[in-house]
Amino acid sequence: MISERPMIRNIFKGIKAYAGTFKLISKLGLWKYFGIPMLISFLVASSIILSAYAFSDNFGHFISKLWIWEWGRETFGYLSELLSGILILILGFMLYKHIVMAFSAPFMSPVSEKIEAYLLGVERHQHRDTSFTDQLWRGLRINVRNLLFELLLTIPIILIGFIPLVGIVSTVVLFLVQAYYAGFGNMDYTLERHFKYDESIKFVKQHRGLAIGNGIVFMLFLLIPFIGIILVLPLSVTAASTETVKILKTQNRLKSNDI
Repeated sequence: MISERPMIRNIFKGIKAYAGTFKLISKLGLWKYFGIPMLISFLVASSIILSAYAFSDNFGHFISKLWIWEWGRETFGYLSELLSGILILILGFMLYKHIVMAFSAPFMSPVSEKIEAYLLGVERHQHRDTSFTDQLWRGLRINVRNLLFELLLTIPIILIGFIPLVGIVSTVVLFLVQAYYAGFGNMDYTLERHFKYDESIKFVKQHRGLAIGNGIVFMLFLLIPFIGIILVLPLSVTAASTETVKILKTQNRLKSNDI
């Protein structure tokens, strides 16, 4: 069933869902579940930033060889290093999202389930008996799929961005694409209990506005030094879980409704 709500409205709903996430996490005692995901997030982000710093010179030097003229060589070399660093960061943070989300899946699924139980007003329920390995495999499968699609969209968007006056528009589109796949991953921590792989993909496509709204805040958090990469997963997963459960409940698609 395709959502009738306008995409813009759902985007704002995804953004507004972050309000009260700190309070909800503390109320349900969920911070203890975020320790390992926070560590994973910090290590992956640090590796990407260091890689961008270390390899930008090498890639920049390689690109600068394309400039065969003497005049402007120094300027082109500087721009090549700068462009290399930016491209490494863009691709790196694409990888960051999916690596962190995939390997955090076994820790985030229990968080999402506790939030769902709270919103439904039940003390405890378990919709699907999945193991740590099952949840990890599901996370890897979803995020590898999303990474491939994101790359297919990102590469032409970056190339189009070099066209004068189009660069600003392509930057916005690139940001929204990254936001969509970030929100996708956050929503799937709830969906994995209720839907199979293909059904989850269909559900997120039907509610892509919600995914984009959740992902917008996710991406903005990454711009906050240190604190952003530490808090981004707890807050974004909590926000995505609350809104996803509300939609499932409204559509009577929660497995708990059959219990």
